[in-house]
Amino acid sequence: MSPTPVTFGLPTQPASYSWEATDQEVAARFGIPIGDILRFDLNTSPAPPEIVADILASGAFETPLSEYPPSDYRRLVETAAGVYGVETDELLVGAGADEILDLIGKAFVPPGGRAVVPAPTYAMYRVITEQRGATTVIVPRLGAGEGYRLDLGATRRAAADADVVWLCSPNNPTGLPEPAGAIASLLDDIAADAEVAGRRAPIVVLDEAYAEFVGSSLLELRRRHDNLVVVRTASKAYALAGLRVGFAIASSATIARIAPYRPPGSVSTISMTVVTEALKDPRGMVANVARVDAERERLSDGLRDAGWSVGPTVTNFLLVDLEGPDRAAATATGLLLRGLVPRTFEGGHPLAHCLRLTIRDQAGNDRLIAAAREIEADRADRAREDGDAR
Repeated sequence: MSPTPVTFGLPTQPASYSWEATDQEVAARFGIPIGDILRFDLNTSPAPPEIVADILASGAFETPLSEYPPSDYRRLVETAAGVYGVETDELLVGAGADEILDLIGKAFVPPGGRAVVPAPTYAMYRVITEQRGATTVIVPRLGAGEGYRLDLGATRRAAADADVVWLCSPNNPTGLPEPAGAIASLLDDIAADAEVAGRRAPIVVLDEAYAEFVGSSLLELRRRHDNLVVVRTASKAYALAGLRVGFAIASSATIARIAPYRPPGSVSTISMTVVTEALKDPRGMVANVARVDAERERLSDGLRDAGWSVGPTVTNFLLVDLEGPDRAAATATGLLLRGLVPRTFEGGHPLAHCLRLTIRDQAGNDRLIAAAREIEADRADRAREDGDAR
């Protein structure tokens, strides 16, 4: 049995990325009222911060909605630079982290080039690489028992003739950061290898979309590695995924190489205004992280009690190991029939035996725990029936 095709898997052809099914599509496919659909597949938050309603009610946008936003997003850039402790010329704004990744691909991944992707990780790294007509060099991560951490030696060797190295910490979809010092050591080794070979070091992209959940960042490494680009976002901890705002942070020289590929107005006036205010007043983000912290343990315990193996995580999602692709597929179908949408992985994916599940609010998480209990009870009943039939 293959996983129910509701969410994307790794592409097999260039530019073959498949977007997640919409709520309307899930409702139609499984005969469920659309109001009963609850997304556990998108790593988002259940509600935006209160500041959004206040700004929308006031209508106090930086420019009228009939006009284009300022092409330099100046207030947003200045505010974000202050929050991240960088200079304004070290930061570039995009329409979500995904546009930032795309701009990096346009700037640094040439047709016929090579990009290193430690897998499993975020599928967009491979998509962007292949859209550029380049080769993706897959480097398997270490196993679950070692937290799916980078194979530093293999990644270093693959980087020797690469244009870009895509890294993610904490890693999506496995949920854990790299061990302390690992990425710094890898950057040092890559730089040393490039110097010996007499070539420019590859661009190393460090996706820190989930950094706020661990309260730490490797932004400081940009000071001694001008090939490092750190990616941040307002989508996850700030609970503003629908506004689509992300940031590239790097040395000013590296930002200058990305900037020509940035469209002048991909971030809307509403998005720019709301995210600026959310960054200035981080109380909504702090409250959301605290909620996730509390619910992470409760949801994990509830799913374990139901009979599921839940891996360690520091993020706003869980990786559940269901022992095999067949059980994972059957479990995904059981969840979908109850209106709960999991992140599945296709048959050839190294995590085909797993589901990824977003940590939502208490009511939503309770629905998931109850569903897990029902699915496992049904599975036990079928196992008994099969035993009796023999």
